[in-house]
This record gives sequence, structure tokens and C-alpha cells, in this order.
Amino acid sequence: MTTTTTAGGVKVLKPTVSSHINDYWGRVRGGDLGSMPAVLGLIVLSLIFGVARETFFSPLNFANLFTQSAQVVFIAMGLIFVLLLGEIDLSAGFASGVCGAVMAILLTNHGMAWYVAIPAALVTGVVIGLVLGVLIAKVGIPSFVVTLAAFLGFQGLLLVLLGGGINISIRDQFVIALNNNNIPVLWSWVLAVGVLAGYALVQFSRVRSRAARGLVTDPIGIVLLRIGGLAAVVLATTAVLTQERAVNPAINSLKGVPIVVPIIAAFLIFWTFVLGRTTYGRHVYAVGGNTEAARRAGIPVDRIRISVFAICSFMAAIGGIMAVSRASSVDPNTGGSNILLYSVGAAVIGGTSLFGGKGKVINAVIGGAVIAVIDNGMGLMGFSSGQKYMFTGAILLVAASVDALARRRAAATGTR
Repeated sequence: MTTTTTAGGVKVLKPTVSSHINDYWGRVRGGDLGSMPAVLGLIVLSLIFGVARETFFSPLNFANLFTQSAQVVFIAMGLIFVLLLGEIDLSAGFASGVCGAVMAILLTNHGMAWYVAIPAALVTGVVIGLVLGVLIAKVGIPSFVVTLAAFLGFQGLLLVLLGGGINISIRDQFVIALNNNNIPVLWSWVLAVGVLAGYALVQFSRVRSRAARGLVTDPIGIVLLRIGGLAAVVLATTAVLTQERAVNPAINSLKGVPIVVPIIAAFLIFWTFVLGRTTYGRHVYAVGGNTEAARRAGIPVDRIRISVFAICSFMAAIGGIMAVSRASSVDPNTGGSNILLYSVGAAVIGGTSLFGGKGKVINAVIGGAVIAVIDNGMGLMGFSSGQKYMFTGAILLVAASVDALARRRAAATGTR
């Protein structure tokens, strides 16, 4: 630490790069692991599959990872809000299917435009979440029971909406493009540069704002390291995705960042801001950390509980829209099968605690990437579905064990 004096004569401790790193390492040793295990796991798994199958790192397969994982990532983003309160939503998978079916029925059976069908699906998701939240917060039914009942109910409702199990195809090009088409190469690079410029601006503005108020700021070296790290990831990803991926480009060229990528990024930025920079976000963490203390502090606990279920089902609706877009249809299995388990797994593997109070939206993206890499890589290596399920289950168990051990370590060291 070094000491600096502000214009008003106030002495402020200014951390150095080494002290910042030591601080971070101290938190890790104290049990605050964050997403580090998931990131390391993602790197190791990618290297293993890349060595075993060289097609794993091909531009075509890399792009497929984003479209394959979109539904899981969006549902996991919503589940993080619920998990932060130590609750669970077992109905999120089939809720996404119901919302996707509502959109498909309005598009195909009633001939409505996408700008009517998509909002209708989103409103359906919000209503579902509000009903679940009221039953949990006001009636007092445990979330496990309510959402398990909803899981069964929505599975039946999906069959009813689809007339007993028919497949409804959609032809709306806007909806189909959401999880199938790509942004032109030029605009892909413009988007990448814009994201980096915006991130750099936010980082430097934060340093300047905190310094002006006499608060401790991150060392400029750490800020530059963050910007450089993000730049390396974004530019490398854009470089790969803007390569030609089509088998026969003369007939149909296939290059550019998938449209779903900036959609994921937009929701990631928005929800990260909500949790990290708003009063509402602080209230969510407070309720998840200690409900009774939050209540005595005047936080409207019931409203917070209802709202997180509304957000969860809203994001499930986004996931359902992306699933229908990718398949260009909806059927009774949309949102079923392993979608819920993968979504919960993505949130937990990414670093969100099952015990509440700890987690970030980025955990859904990182955990979703781990799930997608496992499913994709093992598929390329010829493993059966049973083997993939067992391996994914083992990874989830390891993540939950790491979370439990980290909490025990944090309690022992007094960091929580």
C-alpha cells in the first residue's frame, strides 16, 4: 500500500499491483474462489478435447458451442437470481417450453408478427414467475414443492397447447435468425471494438470517480490487465468466428459472429449492472445472506423473493425463444429432457452457491460454456449419452463439493 494526498488534503491508501494480487490470493485462501475453478476446468477440458479431436477447435464447431448452449445459458442467468436467495426453481425448463410454444402458436396458428409473439412469450414468463413467487413468499409454500408442482403442470400444459403432442414449425425469418444466423463480418469487428471501448471507458471512469471522492481505487496496472485480458478473449473469438465456416462457401457462405452472442452479452451486462450497481441488487444479496437481518433492516423481503422468480421465468422465456429459433419448431420436449438439470448445473459449476448469498451472472455464461464443451467434446469423441450424463453429473458434484468446502473454509477463517 502507498499513501497519496487528495486535493482536499485527505490522505488515502492506494493499493499497489502486488498488494492487490496478495489481497486476491488471501480471499482465495479464505474460501472465496469465485469462478476460478470453472475457468480452470473449462481450459483443461478444451485442451483435452482439442488434442483428442482437432475438429473441436474448428471455427464451425466453435460457433456451434454458442448456439447449442444459448437456451441453457439464458435459463441459468435467471436461476442465479433464485439461487442467490437459497431457493430453487425446478419448473424453469418447462416454463421455457411453454413460453416458446406461446410464441410459436401465435406466429404459425394465428399469423401474428414476431413483434407481437415475442412480447407475448415474455409476458407469459413474467406472469408464471409472479404466480410462483406469490405462492412461495406470501402463502409460504417451499419453493421446492411449488416449482416441482409447476414442473409437472407445465409439462402437461405444453402437451395441451400443442394439441396432444404435435410439432409446430415456424417460418418467421426474424425469429429463426436469432439463434441461427450471423452478424456480417464488418459489423462483427465493429461490435467487438465497441464492447472493448465501452469496457475501458467504464473501468477508467470508475477509477476517476472513486479517486475524486477520496476512495480506494484499483491499481492502474490491474485495470489495464483486465482490459487487456478481455481484449485478448474478444478479439481472438471474433477472429475465429469471422472465418469462413461453410463446407461449400461458393453455395452458402457462413461467417461472422452468431447473432445470439451479442444477445447473451447484452443480458450479461444488464443483469451484472443490476446486481452489482443498484439498490435492488444489494437487497438481493442481503436477503440471500441473512433473511431476518435484511427484514429488520427494512428491506421488503417478500417483494425481493417474488421478483427473483419473475426474473427467472422471464429469462426462461428468453431461453425458450432461442430453443424454438434454433429448431425452427416447438414440440413437447422443448424445455424438457436435460435442460433444467444442465441449467442448474451451469449456474453451480460457474461458481454460484446453492446456499444463497454468493454468485454473479457471469457464472451462468462460464458454467454454460463448461456444460457445452463437455457435451460437444464427448459427442465428437463418440461417447454415449449415458456416459455424457455421468461425466456431467460428476462435474456438478465436484462443483457443489468445492462450494461446500469453500464455505466451510470461509467460516473457519472468519471471511463470511
